[in-house]
Amino acid sequence: MGSANPSKYRIVLDAMGGDFSPVNEVIAAGEIVKNHPEIDLILTGDKQAIQKVMAEKGISFPEANIIHASQKIDMSDSPVAALKKKPDSSISVGCKYVAEGNAQAFVSAGNTGAVVTASTFILGRISGIERPTMGTFFPNEAGVSTIFDVGAFVDSKPQHLLGYARMSTIYVREIYNMPAPKIGLLTVGEESEKGGKTIKETHGLLKDSGLNFFGNIEGRDILKGTVNIVLCDGFVGNIVLKFGESVPKFLKTLLKDYASKSIWNKLKVLIVRNVLREALKPLDYQYYGGVLLLGVKSVSIIGHGSSTPLAITNMVLRAKDCIEKEVVKKIEAAIAESPMKETE
Repeated sequence: MGSANPSKYRIVLDAMGGDFSPVNEVIAAGEIVKNHPEIDLILTGDKQAIQKVMAEKGISFPEANIIHASQKIDMSDSPVAALKKKPDSSISVGCKYVAEGNAQAFVSAGNTGAVVTASTFILGRISGIERPTMGTFFPNEAGVSTIFDVGAFVDSKPQHLLGYARMSTIYVREIYNMPAPKIGLLTVGEESEKGGKTIKETHGLLKDSGLNFFGNIEGRDILKGTVNIVLCDGFVGNIVLKFGESVPKFLKTLLKDYASKSIWNKLKVLIVRNVLREALKPLDYQYYGGVLLLGVKSVSIIGHGSSTPLAITNMVLRAKDCIEKEVVKKIEAAIAESPMKETE
């Protein structure tokens, strides 16, 4: 089924994905319809539940753009098992809609493993890519860097990490306008011999890859901005990501404790509150929305289960940006031009 809206960007949003679904997804959908007419947004999920929230919130949304899905994959579900047992889930229905050519992107704040699995097997992997990767941006002293992988797969072999490096290079080049982004391999020391077997083998592959490989980096280099792309497996990357996201809340707690000690402290905090809020904004996940899954045949954006309406809105806008920059096509072209063999 195709939408009648001739908008340039047709994006599917999983309305049943997040912890607060479908409320936050519906609120975000209302904002997108109101403020972004260039986006033709499609919702997948329990149509009755979606329309109930719309009625309660006074949100106007075209009924034709709601695709009913009778099942929902919960955060506690095993990804592979859930996709088999729940073929009519909002995730599966949404991915199939995109795979059939009806839309250009899929966005979900649902079960990460399920979205990765559905994207990999329903949208399909790009030829020559064995494992997709997902990454996100991280603010640093020099501006911004990106981290790949942040949780698509917790264990990766050297050839997989090389694939992540190639795909992330194209992504950063296109999205952040960096002609030759610098790659650093995250490990326990700068010397090439530091790290385990996988790190050492990956170092050798990257050195001979023709990519702009800086060398090994340590955790302190992430915020220094030593490189543009921080490369690691999903286990390490997800820990770094979640730690970074916890920093703003921790700093706010410190300020609150400081303010509670005296009226003068409270006044000082009030004076700088707005400045601090703006300064910490780059660390707030709501403003970058979600992470892009690289290596599949369509744009797939994955967000936090706890995503707010603002975060979900920004997830959709990130999908739009990736469509506009033709990130998927450029990765396909680069891999086809210089194929690589990846092994499990």
